Amino acid sequence: MDNSYRSKVNRIPARGYYDKETINKIIDEALYCHVSFVHNNQPYIIPTIHARKNDGILFHGAKGSRMLKHIAEGNEVCIAITIIDGLVLARSVFHHSMNYRSVVLFGKGRLIENKVEKLEALRTITEHLIPGRWEDARKPNEKELNATTVVSINIDEASAKIRTGPPIDDEEDYKLSVWAGMIPISQKFDSPENDPRLKEDIPLPDYIGEKII
Repeated sequence: MDNSYRSKVNRIPARGYYDKETINKIIDEALYCHVSFVHNNQPYIIPTIHARKNDGILFHGAKGSRMLKHIAEGNEVCIAITIIDGLVLARSVFHHSMNYRSVVLFGKGRLIENKVEKLEALRTITEHLIPGRWEDARKPNEKELNATTVVSINIDEASAKIRTGPPIDDEEDYKLSVWAGMIPISQKFDSPENDPRLKEDIPLPDYIGEKII
């Protein structure tokens, strides 16, 4: 991945990371992202689920999706991914912050039309959400495949920005009698709830049980 002015971290550059390992780890951990693009001189930003395959980001959705049409035509997009790890409470309001891991990436898209590649992309997206689900659930039929657009965006440029650690106050504020510290935030899965129409003899799959341990 190359980097230019558009992917360079300018605000607190010490928090910027440009290596593939750091960037890919954040992309893979996040369950969704925001895709921004310009259509007919109007900017849009759309939240959507994603998955990474090598140096590409995969998306899927209805054929009528304006975002997917834009991507399929090979246009530029910008994608933002953020994982919030905690609130950072300083002694002064000015220095309150968050601990986070984020990625901003740029690239051009392409339409995936080959049936085998399309199914593999859908498998990758499904496995990103719940590993093990693709082999368990019914695969898309021809009608569903034809109604679904699948695209891939090559990651041309990307950067990560990460904040960790305690608040950073002005030196004189450390004497204040104000609580300061961090409130961790973590993403977790709660106990699954059965579909009301689930047959009684179907147990919870192991791959779902592992998510809530």
